[in-house]
Amino acid sequence: MLDAMRLFPSEPAARRVAAKLYDTVRDLPILSPHGHTDPSWFAKDEAFPDPAALFIQPDHYIFRMLYSQGISLESLGIPQAGAKGDEKQSAADPREVWRIFAKSYYLFRGTPTRLWFDYSLSTLFGLTERLNPNNADEYYDVISRKLQTPEFRPRALFEKFKIEVLSTTDSPLDTLEYHKAIRESGWKGRVLPTFRPDAVIDAEYAGFTENIEKLGAISGENVGTFKGYLNALRKRRAFFKSYGATATDHGHLTAMTADLDPGAAESLYQRILSGRSTAEEQQLFQAQMLTEMAGMSVEDGLTMQLHPGSIRNHNKQVYERFGRDKGADIPSATEYVRNLRPLLSKYGNEAGFIFILFTLDESTFSRELAPLAGHYPALRLGPPWWFHDSPEGMMRFRETATETAGFYNTVGFNDDTRAFLSIPSRHDVARRIDCAFLGRLVTEHRLDEDEAFEVIKDLTVNLVKKAYKL
Repeated sequence: MLDAMRLFPSEPAARRVAAKLYDTVRDLPILSPHGHTDPSWFAKDEAFPDPAALFIQPDHYIFRMLYSQGISLESLGIPQAGAKGDEKQSAADPREVWRIFAKSYYLFRGTPTRLWFDYSLSTLFGLTERLNPNNADEYYDVISRKLQTPEFRPRALFEKFKIEVLSTTDSPLDTLEYHKAIRESGWKGRVLPTFRPDAVIDAEYAGFTENIEKLGAISGENVGTFKGYLNALRKRRAFFKSYGATATDHGHLTAMTADLDPGAAESLYQRILSGRSTAEEQQLFQAQMLTEMAGMSVEDGLTMQLHPGSIRNHNKQVYERFGRDKGADIPSATEYVRNLRPLLSKYGNEAGFIFILFTLDESTFSRELAPLAGHYPALRLGPPWWFHDSPEGMMRFRETATETAGFYNTVGFNDDTRAFLSIPSRHDVARRIDCAFLGRLVTEHRLDEDEAFEVIKDLTVNLVKKAYKL
């Protein structure tokens, strides 16, 4: 299934250069500074239960495609949301879920999911024939047997994948008990938390008022005032840093920022707390809080990430039955230049502050993001994200951003995944596409070959370490 020259240019000279570059980075350690894997996997180090639970149920790239073709989420074993926001376990038979997936595998032709999945089957399980209904049961059995062996426990796979560091994404209310357990276990794997405060910043977030109360309780601060609320957030950030966190992450709908005077900020906060705020006030509060979070990053050194532009839970029926993050988040047009000006006017020139911007709106790379990152010392461009985490998306990013921002205002690659076994395959795709782009620049005499060898190592390792302070 895997051709050694996959994703390299078809032009022979560029292909040869790309292959030489790839040979120098193919076995370098993986740095995964932004993702959504479950820290309990590494704390407990228990065997993954079955192939469906490993590959299908945590991966919205997979089940959203199947759902788009009329396959129910219930039949795929996706847990339904309980009355209190918890999950009700599915009764679906894992083997039958796998059979449904195998029968529908043709749906993934031409997608990055196909690349990732074939890579995992081949390199991890030695399964080199394309998945289909006829071999589905055999593949299920082979994978199931291997998952019960010590070599396929989470920590062993972490080491097999040559992961140097892996960051999770965590609520500000999280006790970080699993990170604590990892630290106390004596295992040397580096799994770090990331501070994601959406639950106490977005007034539309389920249980928002209760979340604010919990924030006050665990921080010992009076969150009835804006000052106390900000102090509570500072304390939680410090708590995350004590467990190794190097970054924060913010998933707002827009990139809007604001810089209100203290009195106006307090008044707005009281409206938010009252539960009677308007949609416009809620958006302004999020805008103000992005600027506040930037100020805190200037204080404590945490790298700040902004992932705007996703209309979350677009499918109301799916959200009500299955909850968040079930493949129904849809990209929206995003504006950065005007929206970020208040924050950048205040903090964009600060030495040591790193602010990484992502987008789901590719039209902004050449028009807005690359010019902004090519000027402000604080700004860096995150890699193609989510729907654009694909060979074509990665190449479009390099082509549209490099001419203005260069390579060194970007931060390498991060996989942003919940599907643990897809991590090495995603990084392999990113390395190959970067090699392909550099190979073309060399053969077009736009970059010397010795420079290309330096750049590919920087894109693979060095820029990630620098941006995320690893």
